[in-house]
Amino acid sequence: MTSAAERRAPAGQPALGTGQQPAGLNGVRHAAAPAPVVWPGAPTPLGARFRTGPDGVAGTNFALWAGGAEAVRVCLFDEGGRETQVRLTELTHEIWHGFVPGVMPGQRYGYRVDGRWDPWTGARWNPAKLLLDPYARAVDGEFGLPPEVYGHVRDWPEQYVADTVRDERDSAPYVPKGVVVDDDDDWGDDRRPKTPWADSVLYELHVRGFTKLHPGIPEELRGTYAGLAHPAAIEHLTRLGVTAVELLPVHQFAHEDHLLRRGLVNYWGYNSIGYFAPHAGYAATGTTGQQVGEFKRMVRALHAAGIEVILDVVYNHTAEAGELGPTLSLKGIDNRGYYRLQADARRYADYTGCGNTLHVVQPQVLRLITDSLRYWVTEMGVDGFRFDLAAALARSMHDVDMLSPFLAVIAQDPVLHRVKLIAEPWDIGSGGYQVGAFPPLWTEWNDRYRDAVRDFWRQALPDVREMGYRLSGSSDLYAWGGRRPYASVNFVTAHDGFTLRDLVSYERKHNEANGEDNRDGTDDNRSWNCGAEGETRDERIRSLRRRQLRNLLTTLLLSTGVPMLVAGDELGRTQGGNNNAYCQDNEIGWLDWSLTAEPGWRALTDLTARLIALRHRHPVLHRRAFFSGRAHSADGLRDLAWFTPRGTEMTEADWYAPAATLGMYLSGRDIPGRDERGAPVVDDSFLAVLHAGGEPTGFVLPGAPWAQRYEVLVDTDREDQAEPPGTVHPAGERITVPGRCVLLLKVL
Repeated sequence: MTSAAERRAPAGQPALGTGQQPAGLNGVRHAAAPAPVVWPGAPTPLGARFRTGPDGVAGTNFALWAGGAEAVRVCLFDEGGRETQVRLTELTHEIWHGFVPGVMPGQRYGYRVDGRWDPWTGARWNPAKLLLDPYARAVDGEFGLPPEVYGHVRDWPEQYVADTVRDERDSAPYVPKGVVVDDDDDWGDDRRPKTPWADSVLYELHVRGFTKLHPGIPEELRGTYAGLAHPAAIEHLTRLGVTAVELLPVHQFAHEDHLLRRGLVNYWGYNSIGYFAPHAGYAATGTTGQQVGEFKRMVRALHAAGIEVILDVVYNHTAEAGELGPTLSLKGIDNRGYYRLQADARRYADYTGCGNTLHVVQPQVLRLITDSLRYWVTEMGVDGFRFDLAAALARSMHDVDMLSPFLAVIAQDPVLHRVKLIAEPWDIGSGGYQVGAFPPLWTEWNDRYRDAVRDFWRQALPDVREMGYRLSGSSDLYAWGGRRPYASVNFVTAHDGFTLRDLVSYERKHNEANGEDNRDGTDDNRSWNCGAEGETRDERIRSLRRRQLRNLLTTLLLSTGVPMLVAGDELGRTQGGNNNAYCQDNEIGWLDWSLTAEPGWRALTDLTARLIALRHRHPVLHRRAFFSGRAHSADGLRDLAWFTPRGTEMTEADWYAPAATLGMYLSGRDIPGRDERGAPVVDDSFLAVLHAGGEPTGFVLPGAPWAQRYEVLVDTDREDQAEPPGTVHPAGERITVPGRCVLLLKVL
């Protein structure tokens, strides 16, 4: 294939988007500007695709689905912002298309789409508004929200018809443009890690927040894809031993008006507007469209370190909000074709809390989403996706339906059914809570795990039944339809809520910096401040908090299922009690790498790395099948057994009794499956003792057939966890377990 520079423009054709006078909205051009050539082109693939056309002429094929539109124009912009309009006259199966010779990579463009203006029936076409191509693979410019970007007259005096009067002002000067991107790219020797689900350890991070303050990353690369690809960033990930980074949204997103008016931004990025474009704000290079290559280089660098890349994706809604929101893309292309509308079609059905919901049962919307997913896998190299508010995608006409078109298409797609798929299994609509209900191909964020572990360590559980299920893989939720323990993504914290340090330092949210009078964010934190609200100089409380952090991390990394850590929790990162830092693109939201200089936080990082390494070494800690609880040998040894502090197996009554101590025995002799050579999987056996009570307690170590001796590998009462204690106890001994402590003992 020839390079972009070698491809030729047609003879006599002026360079488009460079110096021509803008056309009026009616398409009439100024006499001084020659009309551009446009050939029929092709209806597929959708988007702006640079290629060689007839007779070897280079140009770009434009294709846009706009089912109910009356006219579509491609608008090309030169470096000075001057506009050239090219009308697409070909229409195939509701796709407007045309090949424009001479349009080369780097060209900035958008669409103007004409049609009826009738908000009462959901029709909101407005050719005065420049629209971002839903398939744009790069975006140039920032989204602001001045009045000109709204399809309706925003300042109309009568509120009850505020969104029904069409605004005729041109929005082009105020909105970003799509960028034509060259397809040429050689992935070379890139090798996907392809880590099995059962062996995975996820690490949720924000591209900007993780790198912004890192002293080992050059300042010009901090906060960018290139910064995350830097050896200093990757060294921390490999030191921890995580197998995948789960990136908060990196699709092009926009900031909400209410945040901009308060001088804030949508830092997390859950407000997508471009499902094919890496967010331009995270690119180190200032060259138009070069964020695509920078993102790919980041993926390559992480793959080379054995780390998979999982994207947090937001296909449930867009940044265009409800009827009072801006007109940026889909709303102006075909509002009724892309969004769920109420019976009163002027209003939007909102299952997301963000003003709108994509109408996924519509073929064109389903195609948009699946085309985007396949693009990120095949052309951008990513290894999986975490779907924000996935229940909204699984709705058919109204109700959540596990046989919905979206789930059915994913299940049979030859590309997508092979990558990692994680559901956030809820939305805010009726019947939206679906934990445990997604089909076997999927894993799920398990919030019942989060709540149980938090409640156990603050002594708020009435008994230990819930804890037993969560520690052993949540078989009550996932042992159906061939699902495995790794269907459960276990987490104690996520981006949404308290950090781990704040979980043991605050009992109330402190979100004043968000500008909403502390009304935003959940009040159900299930946290315990250990005796003082916020930071304190009381070393007794500080020591207890660090011990609780060790308890929470140890519990997470010893539990069956897939653990997910949040970037910075292993460093003792704090947000000052803010449990909804979605708008804090500052020190509240960024990782404070200076914590690595403090011995107490270094020790926490060391423990995290030790526990992950231990998990990787021992198959019994990352099982591929649920425990049976049955004896598999003549001596009565079971693959999973539960013990009371008396050293006796738990009875039915013990599960229902109030308790602060739980013993969990994991047998390495009875692991289902075989290794790569077909040999049985055999491992060491372990006893984990979790004691949430504030005072020390005795615990009798189980004797035959369980063990003869035990070696202590982890003792969270100890500050320094760089090396195991190495203490050996005989079976039957009554040991003392310190207050609020986890002991992990290896069976000898």
